[in-house]
Amino acid sequence: MKNVLLVDFGSTYTKLTAVDVDSEEILGTAAAFTTVETDINEGLCAALDLLEKKIGKIEYEASYACSSAAGGLRMITSGLVPELTGEAAKLASLGAGAKVVGVYAFQLTEEDICEIREKSPDILLLVGGTDGGNTECILHNAKMISKLEPTFPIIIAGNRVAARECERILTGHEVYVCPNVMPKFGALQIEATQKKIREIFLNRIVQAKGLSRASELLSDIMMPTPSAVLAAVELLAKGQGDELGIGDLIAVDVGGATTDIYSIADGMPEHMNTVYKGIPEPYAKRTVEGDIGMRYSVRGIIDAAGVRKIAALSELSEERVLALVDELVKDKERVPNGDAELEALDFALASSAIEEAVTRHAGTIYETYTMMGQTFVQEGKDLTRVRKIVVTGGSLIHTRRTAEIAAAARYSPSHPESLRPKEAEILVDRKYILAAMGLLSYHYPEAALRIMKKELEYHGYSK
Repeated sequence: MKNVLLVDFGSTYTKLTAVDVDSEEILGTAAAFTTVETDINEGLCAALDLLEKKIGKIEYEASYACSSAAGGLRMITSGLVPELTGEAAKLASLGAGAKVVGVYAFQLTEEDICEIREKSPDILLLVGGTDGGNTECILHNAKMISKLEPTFPIIIAGNRVAARECERILTGHEVYVCPNVMPKFGALQIEATQKKIREIFLNRIVQAKGLSRASELLSDIMMPTPSAVLAAVELLAKGQGDELGIGDLIAVDVGGATTDIYSIADGMPEHMNTVYKGIPEPYAKRTVEGDIGMRYSVRGIIDAAGVRKIAALSELSEERVLALVDELVKDKERVPNGDAELEALDFALASSAIEEAVTRHAGTIYETYTMMGQTFVQEGKDLTRVRKIVVTGGSLIHTRRTAEIAAAARYSPSHPESLRPKEAEILVDRKYILAAMGLLSYHYPEAALRIMKKELEYHGYSK
């Protein structure tokens, strides 16, 4: 037996997964409240005690961890044009597992600098201009940022003509220079920046958030949790060596505060009469909707979907929906536990959260006419051909209506412009293993892939 312990320090729970790599089996899972505000080891030890009661005391050859505790990896981006370098910076940050708490475009103002100071990010990503293009904006922004106290690292990944001058302007700050995230119009080059973000997370932020206190019990704290999930779903889609993946997919994680969406697909136009507008998006893409969550951001779901829709889906009155939402805002730990009304409300909230989040993640298409006749214009990813939807999160795991809720991710004729999956088989991560398998994949990718293919629960095709 070659036993490995995989740890996910979540914002609420510290989740453990014990794996026997040789037999490619999950030995057990356990979770306890995360205690980052006091000593991260307290929650970890509590979870370890629970795990030991389940599977007995065993020795681990290695233990690996990821974390979204203490707010996760909080980033701010500053770019030139929102739809171009600004969007490239955002995609780079999200793909590295960050939570983007601020996006700024064009020239920064004094008010912007005050906002950045108040938000106090873990990392600031400064971009702007293609190589050889505009330098005025990024130089201006570097001068504005230099007024801030040097309390967080700054990554410069803009016009290479201005990069070193920006570095000189920011003397006294912790600065890293990476290749331009958009070296030429419409071309993304974000891998080096993502690698640097993860390095900073490991070398600096883990210690700053107190996670290094767990180092005696762990071999390595490797990455932010969303980065581990992205690694897992990309492996699941593509396969490893002779072990085939399951093909293009989207993954949905509905949490208490946010809803994360991952897509592993090319997503480019399939038909000759469709033209693509904007930046071609990465094959492995992540977005996070910070205003949509089942408890901390429950009002965001109401704002996005409308109380009338929530009432119709839950078969409750609008007044009762609003009253229950008020109760959830006051008691964020409340779960249905047999309460029929709350079960109905959670069904409506989760369905609406998924529909809204996947709609924002997926591309759009619209019809236009040119001298050559009818043409379609696509922005973002075409996910209509994706045939697998992987879902996780308490509201989907602890219900008998999982597939019905997950079906909200699919294409709807009422919104033909949204390029969501038209037919898709539902797979459920009922044991919360995606982050753990992402960690495992860095050392044992084929074992991680086979475990996922075995453990994910199939629920057939959405209707």
